[in-house]
Amino acid sequence: MADHQEASVTLPSDPASVSTARRYVAEVLDGWGLDDADDLVDAIRLMVSELATNAVVHTFGQSPTFTVDVRLEREERLHIGVTDSHPRWPRRLPAAVQQDNGRGMVIIRSLAAEAGGRLSVTPTEEGGKTVWVTLPWIRAAASYA
Repeated sequence: MADHQEASVTLPSDPASVSTARRYVAEVLDGWGLDDADDLVDAIRLMVSELATNAVVHTFGQSPTFTVDVRLEREERLHIGVTDSHPRWPRRLPAAVQQDNGRGMVIIRSLAAEAGGRLSVTPTEEGGKTVWVTLPWIRAAASYA
């Protein structure tokens, strides 16, 4: 396997694109040797769903597309990023009993931490942002297999 592998897809900011993003990432990971039945793939699917949903819902129509990047470095680190062009960064909302949304970042952060990874946000040159999930590839793949 190469020291560095990358894959990306740009999708319209439409709710239907969330499932496309989720499927795309699962197919890429399968091609890189992570079994689709692996529990880690399920966690990654959920994280991608939450990130893509945020890119669609919370950009308020100001980001016509979003991009999903998947990178594997030296079979050590898996990076999954979702980029949109809206300038507002995700915020952690206070937990409220009747709140119907706002839990996505908490879910992502929790799943990433459980797998030994982390969540981060970086600005883009165009004024948007990329929300990254970074996971240890070898440890994650071995411990979830």
